[in-house]
Amino acid sequence: MEEHGGVLAQRRDSSDADALEHLGVKQELQRNFSKVSMLGLAFAILNSWTALAASLSLALPSGGPSAILWGLIVAGLCNLCLAASLAEFLSAYPTAGGQYHWVAIISWKRFSRAISYSTGWINVAAWVCLTATGGLLGSQLILGIISLLHPNYVSQSWHQFLIFIAYTLAAFFINAFANRLLPYFNKAAFLWSLAGFTIICITVLACATPTYQPASFVFGGFINDVAWPDGLAWLLGLLQGAFALTGFDATIHMIEEIPRPQIEGPKIMLYCILIGMFTGFVFLVCLMFVLKDVETVIESAAGPLLQILYDATSNKAGAVCLLIFPIVCMLFTTTSIMTTSSRMSYAFARDRGLPFSRVFAKIHPGLDVPLNALIWTAVWVIIFGCVFLGSSSAFNAITAASVVALGVTYAIPPAINVMRGRKMLPETRAFKMPSWLGWFTNLVGIGWTILTTVLFVFPPEQPVTPSNMNYAIVAFGVVLIIAVVQWIVDGRKNYEGPDLDAEAMSKGIVEGITSADSEQSGPEFTDSKAEAMEK
Repeated sequence: MEEHGGVLAQRRDSSDADALEHLGVKQELQRNFSKVSMLGLAFAILNSWTALAASLSLALPSGGPSAILWGLIVAGLCNLCLAASLAEFLSAYPTAGGQYHWVAIISWKRFSRAISYSTGWINVAAWVCLTATGGLLGSQLILGIISLLHPNYVSQSWHQFLIFIAYTLAAFFINAFANRLLPYFNKAAFLWSLAGFTIICITVLACATPTYQPASFVFGGFINDVAWPDGLAWLLGLLQGAFALTGFDATIHMIEEIPRPQIEGPKIMLYCILIGMFTGFVFLVCLMFVLKDVETVIESAAGPLLQILYDATSNKAGAVCLLIFPIVCMLFTTTSIMTTSSRMSYAFARDRGLPFSRVFAKIHPGLDVPLNALIWTAVWVIIFGCVFLGSSSAFNAITAASVVALGVTYAIPPAINVMRGRKMLPETRAFKMPSWLGWFTNLVGIGWTILTTVLFVFPPEQPVTPSNMNYAIVAFGVVLIIAVVQWIVDGRKNYEGPDLDAEAMSKGIVEGITSADSEQSGPEFTDSKAEAMEK
């Protein structure tokens, strides 16, 4: 029986590799991740309850508890629409390139190279910038402990920089030299996060009893300390939920490392958002019930989460012990984001999208990882850390721009598909929504991206001054300028896009991508689809 299972696994791996070949990609990375370990990686990146807790200062003054809780639900449902839209593409074309690869396939022939190249550059930049957020949040939590234990401590930017670098280097070394252990690492991340969520929720509720906030405050309380009109203030509070649920395309860029990618990939992407919504909502409800003074939490040098934990437990040591869970979660997060970023950079370099593509597209023969792409990511993150030494506003703009950029890449493939009548994907792909639901999720996802893009570049409060101005639009503009310049200088001459064979281009889904229990090949496009591909 064991031998039979091994033969089936080998056959499945061979089938997955053959399917990848049809998409113009040689199987170089090992398919070491299981469904659970990939879910662990995806959830480690979202880590919604930790991200929500660490960013409470965004939404508490801008909408209060109502924006925090119901904003998460709104953000979760809209991100589910985006994820479902991308899941249809992933089930048809399971490659690490993801969005830029799909755009090259479904776009108008005249513009496909330029749109694909731009999408790829934005996605690479987004993931490299997003890698910096884990070290940023982790360093803030650690400095919060020092502030709580030593009230006279004055934080210096270089203190946070050193902790930030420690997170970055730890993530790099784990990725580079423990690649074979990453599946176990990600399972541990998943279990640690769920354990921390459970222990913190139970502890704060037990310690704070019977002094709780009323349900009317928890579920309906509204606060506007940002001087914008109430409606706009509440909308700005949505950004906390949007930030906490971004990065779900990690599954896409790791898809070449799991078996049965067209089946498991869409499920994992949707599951991680659902788990993130549930854990995030429950965790925030618990925090809002035990919160004592809103202004104290917002202004606390220890940070909003640690202040709430301390207020609930009335014990500094107990609060610090509870905070260890999110601090370790941030190491898992930084490591997983760096993993994904390196795979995205590797995939784009493989298609000759990056400068020195041959260098960044190499897999290290002994380590079985794209080591040069890992170094590329780590070096850029360290450079961003140096920016933080000079200006925390500039650094925050870079991290905010990463969320904007990711959202844009989520919307481009479904937007093009909608403009082409939703006819550019094979009818019998592994994940397919009913027609009405497909249109609905696509349009909601696109609308959500437009809304959050505007909100993420909006000044957080009035009056707007140079110190509180939101410079995310400047950072995102720099990404776009770099993409355009690179296209003019290099891309239009050398970038051809993904190297699909004629069969893949004509059929949309490639033969060899099998279902869980069969080896039936994908269907051909109808005549109308084939004609549309040529236009």
